[in-house]
Amino acid sequence: MRVAVAEDSGIFRQALVTLLTTAGIEVTVSAGSGEELLALVAEDPPDVAIVDLHMPPTHTNEGVVAGRALLARHPGIGVLVLSAYNETPQAMELFRDQPRRVGYLLKDHVTDVESLCGALERVRRGEVVIDPDVVSRLVEARHRERELSRLSVREREVLELMAEGHSNAGIGKRLHLSARTVEDHVRAIFTKLKITSSGGPPGPQDSNKRVLAVLTWLRAAETR
Repeated sequence: MRVAVAEDSGIFRQALVTLLTTAGIEVTVSAGSGEELLALVAEDPPDVAIVDLHMPPTHTNEGVVAGRALLARHPGIGVLVLSAYNETPQAMELFRDQPRRVGYLLKDHVTDVESLCGALERVRRGEVVIDPDVVSRLVEARHRERELSRLSVREREVLELMAEGHSNAGIGKRLHLSARTVEDHVRAIFTKLKITSSGGPPGPQDSNKRVLAVLTWLRAAETR
């Protein structure tokens, strides 16, 4: 198998090249940016390109941009994106455009040469490879979305303002609602999200329930 590597960190890139070479894989290109990778593989594309998600100049989604360009310019090539963090929304952009010959792995999981080679081979064959931790996060996000779908439009507005740190009084002022109405919405949010309300006067337990409700909102928002 012939593989090109594009990784911003020289130390990690060299370690990756050594790992691949030891496993009997031919590394055709070792680049420090997406643009360099595209230029170096133009005449002799590899079977698979390994690209870091964050590379110069902005260190945001250069790996996805380079991956898209490779897939468009060289039909049949595979692309495996690596990331130090579970940044699902950015990586999923690559899968939306090309649901074949693509993969996404967390860097923590590429130290196992057998797993890495297996992922490369699957991508070369035209399969899609997604890191197990990413899959878990997507499943959790779908579950949270189902939870939030139980809320009415007004309840979502109240929860969003809770997430911004507003008190019940602040929420009432912004939405032009009475204190009693806000309390009713908050109680309904707790019930629908299965965060049982005590029904008594405000106290530490109620503060904890607000935190749990806000966490549900924020975690779902992270994956949108």
